[in-house]
Amino acid sequence: MAYKVTLIPGDGSGPDIVVETRRCIDATGVKIDWEIVEAGLGALEKQGTPLPQDVLDSVERNHVALKGPITTPSGTGYRSINVQLRHHFDLFACVRPCKTIKGLKKTVHNVDIVVIRENTEDLYAGIEFKDGEESTRELIEMVRKSLGKVIAPDASVSLKPISRTASKRIAQFAFKYAQDNRRKKVTVLTKANIMKFTDGLFYEEAEKVAREHPSIEFEHLLIDNACLHLVSSPQNLILCLPPTFMVISFQICALPWWVVWEWFLVPIWERVVLYLRQSMDQLLSIRERM
Repeated sequence: MAYKVTLIPGDGSGPDIVVETRRCIDATGVKIDWEIVEAGLGALEKQGTPLPQDVLDSVERNHVALKGPITTPSGTGYRSINVQLRHHFDLFACVRPCKTIKGLKKTVHNVDIVVIRENTEDLYAGIEFKDGEESTRELIEMVRKSLGKVIAPDASVSLKPISRTASKRIAQFAFKYAQDNRRKKVTVLTKANIMKFTDGLFYEEAEKVAREHPSIEFEHLLIDNACLHLVSSPQNLILCLPPTFMVISFQICALPWWVVWEWFLVPIWERVVLYLRQSMDQLLSIRERM
């Protein structure tokens, strides 16, 4: 019996990456019936939206999706498809294992890091106010009156919401992941010394969850200090962090000598939607060794 899986090839390098990814999956022998749907620039040109309803319907129907990279315009254009998918399906946990593989040239060995990011809040919530608009002027004036803080009148503003509910949920996920995979330690990364109310809240909730798991060591690092550790002495870690810092920490983890997988936990009928993306260089490296 074949498994029904939604396939979103993406655009740009996406279709080429998906071809190689499918080749790797096919080599496992698992029978998959791919349901191909289009999102991104091609869908925008044909249907007037980069994320058509048939894409969402396909994922909801099949519960599993494989997606290639999709172009996100910088500064203008449509909102990130990744962000829209996360919010639509409440894809609250992004899990990225980073592990060295024997046989590939590398300068570090025995690295086994898992980065777990909260996916729905922080700056990635996409709540922005454009410079010059009335709503932005009202927000700037509210900040001045309530906090005594001055924001330049020609500024654009992004909000960074972090809730106790979402912070607790991702921390519980991280510790359960550690427990299920026999990991001994969870490290939370924040900038709580500067963003005391938002990152501070994230740290507080993680610490509460940690007290419920005394058998698992809990550690808190500031993001700048954590990046130094990742570069100088990578080790076996589970990193739990708000969305903004994923970009920094993961790019360090995703150095050329490591292989990366990405997937999201999705509470659609208590099932899992899979999201996988690997860079072309990584796939070609594997292909050359097959």
